[in-house]
Amino acid sequence: MKERVELSIYRQDPATEEKGHYDNFEVPYVEGMVVLDAVRYVQEKIDTTLSIRWNCKAAKCGSCAAEINGTPKLMCKTRVEGLGRKVTVSPMGAYPLIKDLVTDVSENWVLLRRIPKFSPREDAGYPWKMQQAAIEKSQEFRKCIECFLCQDVCHVIREHYTPYFGPRHVVKVASLDTHPMDTLDRSKFMNKEGGLGFCNVVKCCTEVCPEHIHITDNAIIPEKEMAIDLQYDPIAALIRKRKKRRAA
Repeated sequence: MKERVELSIYRQDPATEEKGHYDNFEVPYVEGMVVLDAVRYVQEKIDTTLSIRWNCKAAKCGSCAAEINGTPKLMCKTRVEGLGRKVTVSPMGAYPLIKDLVTDVSENWVLLRRIPKFSPREDAGYPWKMQQAAIEKSQEFRKCIECFLCQDVCHVIREHYTPYFGPRHVVKVASLDTHPMDTLDRSKFMNKEGGLGFCNVVKCCTEVCPEHIHITDNAIIPEKEMAIDLQYDPIAALIRKRKKRRAA
């Protein structure tokens, strides 16, 4: 069993440093320790200048997203057991760095504001009555905690200059489009404005999702299919719309 945890933490303040570096620390191991525990120990006991972002410590806020040994993960959900002799912690590479492990993810709020809002049917009455299967289909996407790990791992966002909104925002669109009371089809918007066609469905976003949302299979692929139907097969698009109304 480990007695000490060896940490290598990325450090940089872009306001004063052109290049970053890694500082090495050793912290005492506690059974069940997660990476956030170790990083917080460094901040509280060794180097108080270390900047990190965290909130709930329960994998529900998404604040402590980082890259651990090169893989996007939540620090509060990743146990140090099994990570090897040395644990490397670095900020998400898809976003501008603020300081150390803290990145600027504010562009996501700009993108979310561009997505057409929920538009309920005027003839639905109140209270709304929906089939349970229709509710569950939309509910999966509402588990998203906006950690943006899926955005960070997406090579289209990280390596190419494209208008692609990214998997988190496709999930948001899917949560609205699959709602049985919603009247809009946002697939055309996502295809034209959100760069949906740039996604090549390699499923890396699904692999890192801490809420186990089937991002590729249940959100991205259906949105792509709807966009294609709308453009090349309007009859199929009409059938989809009628099926949605019957689910309410």
